[in-house]
Amino acid sequence: MRLFTVDSFTDRPFKGNPAAVCLLEAPVTESWMQEVAAEMRHSETAFLLGWEGEQPYSLRWFTPATEVALCGHATLAVAHILYSIGLETGPIAFSTQSGILSVDRDPKGSITMNFPAKPAVPCSPPDGLVSALGVEPIWVGRSEFDLLVEVESAEAVRELNPDIQALATVEARGIIVTAASPDSDADYVSRFFAPRVGVPEDPVTGSAHCVLAPYWSGRLGVATLTAHQLSPRGGQLRTTLLGDRVELAGQAVTIWSGTLLT
Repeated sequence: MRLFTVDSFTDRPFKGNPAAVCLLEAPVTESWMQEVAAEMRHSETAFLLGWEGEQPYSLRWFTPATEVALCGHATLAVAHILYSIGLETGPIAFSTQSGILSVDRDPKGSITMNFPAKPAVPCSPPDGLVSALGVEPIWVGRSEFDLLVEVESAEAVRELNPDIQALATVEARGIIVTAASPDSDADYVSRFFAPRVGVPEDPVTGSAHCVLAPYWSGRLGVATLTAHQLSPRGGQLRTTLLGDRVELAGQAVTIWSGTLLT
């Protein structure tokens, strides 16, 4: 089986968010996929099953510890590989636990993914959240999978040094910390922590922007926004809110390819 590592949401190697992509030749067991994902040790490994000309492809995502129902950067990585090796040239459809996800690319090289919006509703900070983050939120909300926490400044997001072990006790797949951006090249910034599913900090998180896009589009009154994720690797993407859907657009770079022998 062919195996790749792709850096997503970046146009430069060794930036953005790395994902492994495994092109399956036949159905495999969940336990095998979980073992491969643990071996790869990226925040997500994507497993694609399907054949050229027969869509939708079946797509699943695994962290080193568990399967997840939605992953943006690994979907971008899969689409990038399908385009790069010539298996697809136009729109692509993936069948996933989050329904049918559609992907296309534009002439400038960006790949656009159409995902479900996951708006957050206001809530009280869960027990342990504020002390684990070490920063006072100005707004907290809960989406289907994650908690969204707005803090006072982009600098507070950048300087955040949470207690990861304590954060793992907070009831949520992950914690999105965000603020408005003071820079002209971005509208908002974020970081994403998901130690509960084996990802202490994710470099760039597509699915988190399914929460961030409706939040910031509502706050700023603009459908299309530019986002920076301020992890050590860093990454950027464009979000467009389309009712109950979100378009996430970004670039990707293949780092290596090989053959899985077992």
